[in-house]
Order: sequence, then structure tokens, then C-alpha cells
Amino acid sequence: MSTITLDTVRKEFDTGDERIVAVEDIDLEIRDGEFLVLVGPSGCGKTTTLRCIAGLEDITSGAIRFGDDDVTGLRARERDVAMVFQNYALYPHMNVRKNIGFGLKLSTQRTAAEIDEQVESVAEMLGIEDLLGQKPKELSGGQQQRVALGRAIIRDPEAFLMDEPLSNLDAKLRSQMRTELQTLQHELDVTTVYVTHDQTEAMAMGDRIAVMNDGELQQVGSAEEVYRSPVNEFVADFIGSPSINVFDATVEDGVLHGPGEFSYALSDPSPVEGYDRVRVGIRPEDITLVADGIPIETNVLEPMGNENFLYATLGDRDLTARIAATTRPQPGDIVEFDFAESSLYLFDPKDGAALKTKTDGESDLPSGAELAEVAE
Repeated sequence: MSTITLDTVRKEFDTGDERIVAVEDIDLEIRDGEFLVLVGPSGCGKTTTLRCIAGLEDITSGAIRFGDDDVTGLRARERDVAMVFQNYALYPHMNVRKNIGFGLKLSTQRTAAEIDEQVESVAEMLGIEDLLGQKPKELSGGQQQRVALGRAIIRDPEAFLMDEPLSNLDAKLRSQMRTELQTLQHELDVTTVYVTHDQTEAMAMGDRIAVMNDGELQQVGSAEEVYRSPVNEFVADFIGSPSINVFDATVEDGVLHGPGEFSYALSDPSPVEGYDRVRVGIRPEDITLVADGIPIETNVLEPMGNENFLYATLGDRDLTARIAATTRPQPGDIVEFDFAESSLYLFDPKDGAALKTKTDGESDLPSGAELAEVAE
């Protein structure tokens, strides 16, 4: 096990015409035994960051340390890490036994009998001991994923590096493997860096989440922290599904005036002091339909079984609400909504920095699993 430290890590690519900054001066400490998830939209730099940690990409500047050892100049094979990829990268001509044990055969002096014994132990841990004689083409996606994990586990590395390993699986199997991966990582207690673009997956799995955008690290924290107390509008918008409702509002004597008939008097106007304009954020689950509130026009009602998603219009802005399954306004209906001031988000209109978040004045935070359910 090892702590992984990224010290002002920068990665640039030279295209000939220009230099593209893929990772911009990231400072990050991944704790010993931690499951850290790098999450962000496509092209944000998360996979490049992972490849820099693995030694598959040379960094432009900065340093990478495993524990007290500076590994910045070491090649990938000289770093004690094991990678699991999106495409599994199994050898099609080898059976499961040989795929799992191949790395040990190349990197150790163990006898064939010793390797076989370890392969069988790992296969039993993953529940694939009956598949050792089969080849990859005979396996399902979930079974292939377990083989890829087995090949990584058997090396007993200092760190696991996983690049969207579940993205090729169907939704049900993906959820199952998500749980199995968490259980396995906790049992092995190995430092793990996991890359995904799926914020639901990130919230459900990570001890901490590192949110990236445009090569920059936006925020690092638990699922509760990044969901309830985002540092900026980007994080608030990216984490959560359906996304947070965000719109412009003017500020007059502590009253927010937004699109349509939106008007909201703040009992505590201190977050907006000095501002004549802000960005207002309200999460869909915090909206309550009431008899006397802010009017919106229903566009679409999406039944989800245990709840409904209401898509409506507030002036010229779209608004999404999560409402009770028994509440069923029809397209064109005018309904009215309200929300608690404690659930209100406010952002700087220029740089998106958070002025007020949902955690203000709140002490009871849900678990990461509960937040993942909200995100789904």
C-alpha cells in the first residue's frame, strides 16, 4: 500500500501548431488504502492524469511520489501499479488461468505450481474458479471483467489504476460489479484510482471524488461534500442527475428576481451583499409543489415508478423537479412551487464561485449511497 502524491503535475501535448494543456498543475494526495475516483466530462484530463500516475505518459513538469519515493522519472514497468482498462485487454489465445497468471510468469521467479496455486486463490476470490480452462471469447462481459481484475490483483501491487472498467457492461451488471469492486478493494486495502465520466458511479464508489474540468482539478471531497457544498457552479451542475436548476437573478434589497414570476426574499441576504446579480441554483429534489408559490408551466411528466420527473418552464428557462408519484400535472398545466432557503445555492455570475451552498445551516448529511440514488 502507498500514498500517491501529485505535486503540481502538468502535462502538455505538442501538436506542432500549438501546445495543448491536458493536465494543469494538479496538486493531489491519494491516501494510503483510499478509493479515489477521478470524474469529469469527456476530454477533462482524467485519463491523462491516470496515465501519468501509471508512467504511461511523461509529465511536462511537477513530480509524482509513491510514499516517499519519487517515481517521476520511472517507466511504467518500474512502478508497482496494476491497471484495469475499459476493454479488459485479455489475450484471446490464452485461457483464463494463463491470462491471470501471465504477469507473474513474466515478472517473478515463481514456479509454475506456485503461480497456479495463486491463480486459483484469486479466481476463487472472484468467483471464477470454474472458468479457468475457458478462453475470453467464451465468457460474458462480467466474467471478462473479473478476469481482468484477477490479473491485476494477483500482482499484489502498491496501487490499482482503473480506467472506466465497467463502461462496457449493461446497467444491471454494472451496478453489481460496482458493489463487488468496492468490497474487493476494501478487503485488499490497496490504494485505488478509478476514472469514470459517470458521476453516479463516482458518488456510489469513491471514498473521495476528484472532479476535473478542462485539465484542472475543481474539487476533492466525499460524495456529501461535492454534492452539498460544491465550490463552484460547474461542480454543482456536473454532480447530480437530473442536473441542478440554474438561472440568472437580480438582487434588490435582499430579494432575488429571476425569470418569469420568480421572486424570493432572503431571510439572510449576507451571501449576496455587494452583488446586483447572481446565479441561483435549486436541485430538483428540493422543489415542492404548493398551492401558493412561484408559477411554472408543465411541459412533460416522466413517471419513474417511485416518483415523477416534472419538466416545466419558468419564464424562458427550463426547470426540472422530482415530485411524488401520485402528483401528475398534465402538459400545459400551471402549477406552483416553493423551496426551503437552506437548500438554495448561489453562485458568482462572473467566475461561478459558490456564494452559498446547501450545507449552510444543515448538519444531517445523507450517505454516499443515498446521494447516488438521488443522482440516478
